[in-house]
Amino acid sequence: MREILLDSETTGLDPAEGHRIVEIACLELVNHLPTGQRFHAYLNPERGVSGAAVEVHGLTAEFLAGRPRFAEIADKLLEFIGDCPLVIHNAEFDLGFLNAELARTGRPAIAFARAVDTLQLARQKFPGSPASLDALCRRFDIDLTARTKHGALLDSELLSEVYLELIGGRQAGFELVIAAPVVSVQAIIERPVRAPRPHSPTAAELEAHAAFVAKLRDPVWLAGA
Repeated sequence: MREILLDSETTGLDPAEGHRIVEIACLELVNHLPTGQRFHAYLNPERGVSGAAVEVHGLTAEFLAGRPRFAEIADKLLEFIGDCPLVIHNAEFDLGFLNAELARTGRPAIAFARAVDTLQLARQKFPGSPASLDALCRRFDIDLTARTKHGALLDSELLSEVYLELIGGRQAGFELVIAAPVVSVQAIIERPVRAPRPHSPTAAELEAHAAFVAKLRDPVWLAGA
């Protein structure tokens, strides 16, 4: 089963206010495990980056100025995604931005029904507990030392580990080996055929038995005889 794990960083919080994607990353999962195939791009948002966003991901307008625009990478991105389910932490946010970018290029939106939202999975599994990516990494003892800032590629890699834990743990990656059927062979042993033994009493045995019975007083088996 192929899935695509997707994450993005943006210039702000709301695409309706004109904010844009500045980084997008996709990791391929097969049977819930990363294959090493990925799509990653920094993007020129064609606008400024809010100070609050820079605090989160560290991507400045100067760093992004020479990067490709979304329209330039859209076809390759959509080709990589294909029609697979999309595993996203807070799908409403990332798909909202991605669909806004697709709309700018005249492409159809991606249906929210395709998303597997790990934020919702975490809230269902651990109701009332923190469900941020950081909180889930700490819950599952996933190393966060490299995460000094948010980043779409790093966050996707961390989320791949979180997702595996949310759907049942690392045993999900174990391969099942079908054991070969065991054939039991029973040896056929040939034995010599013996003649049937005689079971009928001899005349002497019948005579001895009759003499013994004659000594008994009123034997039950002779009653009414």
